[in-house]
Amino acid sequence: MRDKCALSEGCNKVCQITMMKNLFSNIPDDLPDELFETLVKTDVVDIQRIVSRGHTTPGEDWYDQNTNEFVVLLKGAARLEFRDGRLTTLGPGDWLRIPAHEQHRVVWTDEDIETVWLAVHYVKSG
Repeated sequence: MRDKCALSEGCNKVCQITMMKNLFSNIPDDLPDELFETLVKTDVVDIQRIVSRGHTTPGEDWYDQNTNEFVVLLKGAARLEFRDGRLTTLGPGDWLRIPAHEQHRVVWTDEDIETVWLAVHYVKSG
């Protein structure tokens, strides 16, 4: 843990303690199921690390979420399908904003390496 305020001079505010971890560490060698890990969760935001290795959305299921989603692919490769037939292929650094209730699913992820996602689910403000 690192005290943010200790890095700046003259800080008179209450300091926040931040846990620093690496998004590419602690990935199991054996990954029979997609790994979902909550990093931060509040009433308005839920930030998750997702790790896939050849995983797809089960069966003919579709994600239909009550929140908006901002997702960035950090490592690997994936393909998403939207209910209207659009296909989107993602590589490292690619990101999408998916509005609430826009049905989508993962139809492919790389089987040879981990696909690491950062997903931010958020409610619309105001």
